[in-house]
Amino acid sequence: MNNKERKANGLPYHYDDPEVMDEQLSYLELLYDYNMTRPTDAKLKSKLLKRMFAEIGSDCHIETPIHANWGGKNVHFGSGIYCNSNLTLVDDTDIYIGDNCMFGPNVVVATSGHPILPILREHHYVYNFPVAIEENVWIGSSVQILPGVTIGKNSVIGAGSIVTNSIPANVVAYGNPCKVVREIGEKDSEFYFKNKKLDVWE
Repeated sequence: MNNKERKANGLPYHYDDPEVMDEQLSYLELLYDYNMTRPTDAKLKSKLLKRMFAEIGSDCHIETPIHANWGGKNVHFGSGIYCNSNLTLVDDTDIYIGDNCMFGPNVVVATSGHPILPILREHHYVYNFPVAIEENVWIGSSVQILPGVTIGKNSVIGAGSIVTNSIPANVVAYGNPCKVVREIGEKDSEFYFKNKKLDVWE
């Protein structure tokens, strides 16, 4: 089994194999073009994202710069997604993001890691596991999401968290490592931030 096949099957592989790297560089060219777009050129941004990503829905907005190992080739976006600047997608395998998610600045979503055994790192081995973020999730600034994690719908991940394990739906979670702090509930229908009362509906 060659390195390209090992990568496709979720096995440790050599990331510096020319057959893998040459393909990767072609996708990074599109990413470069996206990062060079003017802030007001929404039409070109949308066109490039459709070429870059595996899937992308409508009304998605990604601030530049964005960084992605494979230029977005393995990224699956729903609709209505907003990403603040310096989003890093280590998309060596699939990243799934549901509708209406929001990302603060400097978020990292990583599907890749390196083995702990030193000799394997010396020989440039890497492994990949998919990440899934379900619909209507808010990821705070500088959050790091590690390989194999799923975050359930409607949940909020607090700023600066390191998400090492999956997080269920409808919760607030934060910390290092990120842990569930509470469920989203009645209090959130009354207050939008600390003791600030919500007034947008009766």
